Amino acid sequence: MDSTLEEINPHSQSPKPNFMVKLKDNLIFKSKWSELNGAMGDLGTYIPIVLALTLASDLNLGTTLIFTGVYNFVTGAIYGIPMPVQPMKSIAAVAISHPEFGIPEVMAAGICTAGILFVLGASQLMQLVYKLIPISVVRGIQLAQGLSFAMTAVKYIRNVQDFAKSKSGKERNWLGLDGLLLALICAVFILIVNGAGENQNEDQESTESETGYLRKKVRKIIFSLPSAFLIFLLGVVLAIIRGPKAVKGFKFGPSRIEVVSISKQAWKDGFVKGTIPQLPLSVLNSVIAVCKLSTDLFPEKREITATSVSMTVGLMNLIGCWLGAMPCCHGAGGLAGQYKFGGRSGGCVALLGVAKLVLGLVLGSSMVKVLTQFPVGVLGVLLLFAGIELAMCSRDMNTKEDAIVVLVCTAVSLVGSSAALGFLCGIVVHLILKMRNMGSDGQSCSSVLWFHRNP
Repeated sequence: MDSTLEEINPHSQSPKPNFMVKLKDNLIFKSKWSELNGAMGDLGTYIPIVLALTLASDLNLGTTLIFTGVYNFVTGAIYGIPMPVQPMKSIAAVAISHPEFGIPEVMAAGICTAGILFVLGASQLMQLVYKLIPISVVRGIQLAQGLSFAMTAVKYIRNVQDFAKSKSGKERNWLGLDGLLLALICAVFILIVNGAGENQNEDQESTESETGYLRKKVRKIIFSLPSAFLIFLLGVVLAIIRGPKAVKGFKFGPSRIEVVSISKQAWKDGFVKGTIPQLPLSVLNSVIAVCKLSTDLFPEKREITATSVSMTVGLMNLIGCWLGAMPCCHGAGGLAGQYKFGGRSGGCVALLGVAKLVLGLVLGSSMVKVLTQFPVGVLGVLLLFAGIELAMCSRDMNTKEDAIVVLVCTAVSLVGSSAALGFLCGIVVHLILKMRNMGSDGQSCSSVLWFHRNP
């Protein structure tokens, strides 16, 4: 009867989904095993940095787990994609390498960075920046970040790591519970299960549809295994075996949460040494590159804009940093990693957030004793494939001009260890190439100065 009335009345419209319906859609699992597997895709970045800050700067791990767990759940509910929550890497690097840059300075840097990002988002300036930056420059940033992750991952796999000093030590032994052989086996396992991507697995299955039911069934089971989750689970088991005393030393209950006292000098040092180097990376990788990658992977999610992403990063840290939680942002590498291993919905990161929240409330900072025993080579394998997935985004650059911009931006970013410098060089090269072609294709000077996006 209702459908008949709707047909009779052409002006009748179905009501828009309410908040609860949208929330349910954003958090629903596309596939239980795939989403669980995808949740592990960003741990290769998260665990080493958190562990390093905890050991070197006395970061409150329990508080960080609680707040990052909440961040994960909220961003998953808002965006409906596996939007990651990652440490602010430049601030973490300064804190690890400079002992005098303590927790008050770290939190001041996080608050200042968050405040600037929130203002850029609320004023719509971030969306304007997103529209003006050429796609080839964005791809250069993504390629540089992906290769940086991959090279760091190779160091984790090949060398013993001292996270407290952020240094690589002697070459890793072949055998042992954190040996090179174990890492290589994990890498081969991921390649067998995941291949180069989801489409390849489907193609392989279809081409062998006539080779027998049993063989096809075995292949289907292998390709559906949650590789990242199984590898992380293996790492947890090995960590317990390597450090059984750490488990016995667990203290149940959350860590004490206190407001961080920040002096005038800490505000100054935090801004100069932490915010200034972090801000370009946050704008380029945590907002611009994340928005572009989310558009590539989830074109139907139009609500993911530079404005909203910039504001959520700002709000997270304007709340958490005052209470001692590690400064966090989103990251294209984390999104690529979680997508690589099967994350397709907000339920992926929401599940990870619940796990962090439970660990933070139940075990607090005593979790650090187990994390110090976690096989670093295994983390390196997860980080390696996350970095490769992000770097592969640049494969859609089909013209030689775009390729030059991408490679210049990437090379400068990697060698100079500065995304801002790479971005600037990429923009200059893009402009020079456009001006060079201005006479041949009839472009006007105004169109050269407009950094249009490629379709």
